[in-house]
Amino acid sequence: MHNPGLSRTPTSPRLDGGTEGGQFLFIGVSTGASSIRRIFPRWMQLLGVDAELVGVDVPLRAPTATYREIAARIIGDSRIKGALITAHKIDMLRACHDLFDWLDPYAEICAEVSCLVKREGRLLGYAKDPLSSALALHQFVPEQHWTDEHDVLCLGAGGAAIAISVCLAQRAEAQGSPRRFVLTDILLERLESIRQVHARLETSVQFSYQLCHSATDNDALLRGLPPGSLVINATGLGKDAPGSPLTDNARFPQGGLVWELNYRGERAFMRQALAQAEQKQLHIEDGWAYFLHGWTEVVAEVFGVALDDALFARLADAAGRRAANQDSS
Repeated sequence: MHNPGLSRTPTSPRLDGGTEGGQFLFIGVSTGASSIRRIFPRWMQLLGVDAELVGVDVPLRAPTATYREIAARIIGDSRIKGALITAHKIDMLRACHDLFDWLDPYAEICAEVSCLVKREGRLLGYAKDPLSSALALHQFVPEQHWTDEHDVLCLGAGGAAIAISVCLAQRAEAQGSPRRFVLTDILLERLESIRQVHARLETSVQFSYQLCHSATDNDALLRGLPPGSLVINATGLGKDAPGSPLTDNARFPQGGLVWELNYRGERAFMRQALAQAEQKQLHIEDGWAYFLHGWTEVVAEVFGVALDDALFARLADAAGRRAANQDSS
């Protein structure tokens, strides 16, 4: 496998005996619906770790006090070894920045944390999603794809959009990067937040930020993409809420790459792309690989496991592809 642009090399010291178990928190919105509920015990058995997955459901944009209570719980409970955060990455760091003893470089750049680890009494924060994005993209984007003039349209400007845009903006020069990266959102504050992240990068990628109040606004941007462009649904629509960020009249770019970040739910966006797949010669990918890379990177960090391609393949096999299309739990 060629280097997808980011490294798995850990950036903080590890402890010996990384197979120690305990509790692993899953901080999300509706954690009980995730496939990880059945996958996590399989992974722990494979890794030889005696750990329990504990879901923590938090409503979107919860009060600062809620995030601080969770952080205090992690710091104060010796049974808790770490946590994975999904929809609350930005809010968690914003609310608890002073409680962290150390942040990895991508947590500083992206202003978010997706992985919390306790080591020797210290609370460490990581942003693992840029690496997870790079690994997932590598599985379906042709190696020299970005050496041509292809654009990216990312519908949604939340945590996933931050990770993917940072990942693609920091690819090696020889691998190429998108010419233009367009981000849309219904909230101006999200666009301003991601603009601040991009201002910290040194990149040739031209970023554009579009406030889109409706699916028809997104349709119009889709029509302006050159052939071969990448279109991403990073809105959560189709999983966290019903619907799609596009209308059924939207037209995908010829020969385009379509990435539906959802791996479960109704996935209306993916159905729209599939309806045009043959005519437009689209390559369509769902969020299953991204889900697996995101989880395995955090699990490896929390429990001190050396994760490589061979171990990831074993973990992916244990997870079972069936869940991507059929399971809702």
